[in-house]
Amino acid sequence: MFLSLPNHRRARRVRATAGVLKTFVVAALAVMAGCGGGTSQYEPFVPERLFAFGDEASALTADAPTGRNYGINGINANNTAEDTSDDFIDCRLQPNWAQSLAAYYGFVFAECNPDNATDIRARSWAAPGARVAEVAAQVDAQIAAGGFRDKDIVTLMVGVNDIVELYGQYDGTNEEALLAEVRERGNRTGLIVNRLIALGAKVVVSNIPDLGYSPFAVKANAANPGSDRAGVLSRLSSTFNERLGVTILIDGRYVALAQTDQRILAINRSPASFVVANTTDVACATPPPSCTNNTLVADANPTTWLWAGDVLLSSRGQSEVASLAITRAQRNPF
Repeated sequence: MFLSLPNHRRARRVRATAGVLKTFVVAALAVMAGCGGGTSQYEPFVPERLFAFGDEASALTADAPTGRNYGINGINANNTAEDTSDDFIDCRLQPNWAQSLAAYYGFVFAECNPDNATDIRARSWAAPGARVAEVAAQVDAQIAAGGFRDKDIVTLMVGVNDIVELYGQYDGTNEEALLAEVRERGNRTGLIVNRLIALGAKVVVSNIPDLGYSPFAVKANAANPGSDRAGVLSRLSSTFNERLGVTILIDGRYVALAQTDQRILAINRSPASFVVANTTDVACATPPPSCTNNTLVADANPTTWLWAGDVLLSSRGQSEVASLAITRAQRNPF
């Protein structure tokens, strides 16, 4: 049996409850006002231009046929699959990660413009062989060409050529000295990112794959029986990525980090989960940027083989980086 409260006690309880609710509502409205008001909505960042900086992972050729990337270039059958005489390399097919991010925003690269579009909003400063020092010069070149605006987005991926260069100095006894230099180059890369932010750009930066899992490492181990050259390459790669990660400004309003190393590692640990058939061999019989779907080694496939060259990702590898970059760009509150 429930006991009934006297009317005056019920009235006091109602007034007390109403007071609590009023306090809660006022506090909630204050919080909403502090966030821009109850009617404000998050507006996604819409860039006006895109610039790509880095090495082969982001580069496009200027020589004919223009716009070739340094992975596996796609072949356009020109709607006549039975007749290969009119096939041609189409730079829009099997793009690199910077091209994919640009396409997400509806941009066309000046270096890949087969339709002769006039509204060109993407440009690549990336170059084959570029190391950290060269990327710093690429940024200087864009500053000299007009600089950056607050609606610019840039991509940056560099470090692979630095690791290959420093590994070439490895003599079996000097790993610590090489790691010290790698730390410095990782720091410099992070400072380049921070400089781009200070100049007004939003930055999508990718770290580098673990080269200890690359065809380059497989060949290095084979050339040095009984050694752990792959382990050296892994330690150099991870040290570079670590320093990059701790040096960049960790603020989603300005920078998005694509952790390519973790994605490539996951693929190597469970290729079947990613429908990848080969993670150790080079797919290209003709070296990039001249590598196409028609110049692959026997049984190679641009969508199921991870590597195009010794340290160059295939079309599939590039698409994995692109997926990370686009997801980060979508989620960050630029």
